[in-house]
Amino acid sequence: MVKIGVFGVGHLGKIHLNQLASIPGLLISGFYDPDDEAALQATSRFGIRRFRDPGDLFAESDAVDIVAPTTQHFDLCQMAVRAGRHVFVEKPMTNTMEEAASLLKLLTEANVKFQVGHVERFNPAFLSLKGYPLHPMFIEVHRLSEFSPRGTDVSVILDLMIHDIDIILSIVKSTVSRISASGVQVLSDAPDIANVRIEFHNGCVANLTSSRISLKKMRKMRLFQKDAYISIDFLNKRAEIIKLKSPNGDEGLFTFEIDTGTGKKTIALANPTVEDTNAIAMELESFRDAITANKPVAVSAIDGFQAMDIAHQILSKINKPYAP
Repeated sequence: MVKIGVFGVGHLGKIHLNQLASIPGLLISGFYDPDDEAALQATSRFGIRRFRDPGDLFAESDAVDIVAPTTQHFDLCQMAVRAGRHVFVEKPMTNTMEEAASLLKLLTEANVKFQVGHVERFNPAFLSLKGYPLHPMFIEVHRLSEFSPRGTDVSVILDLMIHDIDIILSIVKSTVSRISASGVQVLSDAPDIANVRIEFHNGCVANLTSSRISLKKMRKMRLFQKDAYISIDFLNKRAEIIKLKSPNGDEGLFTFEIDTGTGKKTIALANPTVEDTNAIAMELESFRDAITANKPVAVSAIDGFQAMDIAHQILSKINKPYAP
């Protein structure tokens, strides 16, 4: 049984507590949160112990789940790693690149599991494509949400777009060659809407739009590659593959022919089976398995660092003064 302590019991922290309570092999040792109102809600709802000193919670835990505000991530992660505790930390793993680099160095000297909470890696729509060859040369992403004061301590890049940055970096097996970006502060002190173009050395181009001031929600990614178009709807948990039918192949729910002007081609349409799973539960279960079975973590500190690096490069482009 792995005893796990939770740091931060705000909106997302309570969701984590709810999932942790039902995962076999995990025992919640308690939580730490300096906010009395949030703490009272957590103790009333889950009946778990509140710790007023982080060190005491570390002492009672084998692992920690850090769901505190981003500005607190580095200090809590550093304390946990130095105490020899396994760490699950929500994205972004730290607030600054200097903190992230320092944490990476510390982790090279520690024998602990460290996983970053990039939850879209566990979205059932994305998982339904596991095993299908993804080699995109153009990617179009829209991640839109309504405004909420929660999460505005960071820009829309680190709040929303970083999910898609992480997914793209996990798919595109190439390094970034160029980044172009624009963003606008509308309701908060950090960019609330942004459009970004990421170019890779292999020729792939990703165009990302993220907004937290939209009237509707959308979380879609479209991948275009040779002979295929793949659509991933992270919000509605759906995926679709449209591709050229291979000779003697039997792909898709149905096929149809189109006239390209140079001859007819057969198109196959497939809707991969999307399992009814909870992404947060799955990422926390994978963290448990990494500890108990000594498996690699699903999203490593290196993965988290790389996603942060691209996000901060984007922010530097947005914040760079215009020079006509």
